[in-house]
Amino acid sequence: MDSTSIHSSKDAEIHDVPMSVLLRPFPPEVNEEKVKSLMETLSDPETESLVPPIDVLWITGSEGGDYYYSFGGCHRYTAHKRLNKPTIKAKLVKSTITDLKTYLGNSTPDLK
Repeated sequence: MDSTSIHSSKDAEIHDVPMSVLLRPFPPEVNEEKVKSLMETLSDPETESLVPPIDVLWITGSEGGDYYYSFGGCHRYTAHKRLNKPTIKAKLVKSTITDLKTYLGNSTPDLK
């Protein structure tokens, strides 16, 4: 089975994804100046749209549940979180558990 690359998928759609559904298995390492700059950009309605979407693996579990995994976009995610934004622009890439194993290896949970 082929793995999906979130960086090369041309068919991924951009959505406003609730921050509360994003699963981020790794703690972000951020540059504070970059986060502050993004927060300023996101706080201005005229520049907010300049921030690119984050990449999200969208996986359907074995019993139909939806799971949204985000591994990159640490600075954008952190800026949204600190501003208490309810949603974040995300490129959703339909993925599989095999794709998730590429990132998490044997730590991949059994998704229902």
